[in-house]
Amino acid sequence: MTQLPLEHVHVSPDDATGDAPAVVVLHGRGADEEDLLPVAQALPDDHHVVSLRAPDPLQGGYTWYELDLSAGGLHESQPHPEEFRRSLDLVAESVTAAVDAYDLDPARIGLLGFSQGAITSLASLFETPDRYAWVVALHGYLPASHADRSPDGLDGTPVFVGAGSGDRVIPESRSESAADRLVAAGADVTYETYATGHGIGQAELSDVTAFVETHHS
Repeated sequence: MTQLPLEHVHVSPDDATGDAPAVVVLHGRGADEEDLLPVAQALPDDHHVVSLRAPDPLQGGYTWYELDLSAGGLHESQPHPEEFRRSLDLVAESVTAAVDAYDLDPARIGLLGFSQGAITSLASLFETPDRYAWVVALHGYLPASHADRSPDGLDGTPVFVGAGSGDRVIPESRSESAADRLVAAGADVTYETYATGHGIGQAELSDVTAFVETHHS
């Protein structure tokens, strides 16, 4: 396997050409790099898929960071600062390495994350808004460490934010707040709520696929 700072799975498009578009995938807490492949492979088939594994083992899977519960329960948690910083750096380094390793077009890289992966995706977008052509953040939120930033270069970046009305892990209100902050920062935001818990249903997957089909070229 090609070496990146993070373990990963790479899936080439059927008709791979030089400088092809790609989607970088970040899984949720306790999952692994295989977990979201069915979601990524439902996207347009000209994409490279680079699905990254979080760095720390957890309950048979992996996690991007431990939780800071000092503000209350799970529904008010934040990423552990030092571990979050490390994961953000590892994701950025892995994306850079993947561009070279798999001959990706650096101007056509999308980022798709679920739960902790969505939180990491949104923070990554705020840190390097010119790196990603689009972002899909499902059942996540914008962490407090990044919520007050005013990133340059975010104007018009397409972002899809999905939430579940029955989500008891990351309440819908946290995803909605992230969408509002993204709008204020200048992103082109699509926000949708689904009658689901903490998971991706068929309606959400269909909307994500349509979003990427619209914005990936």
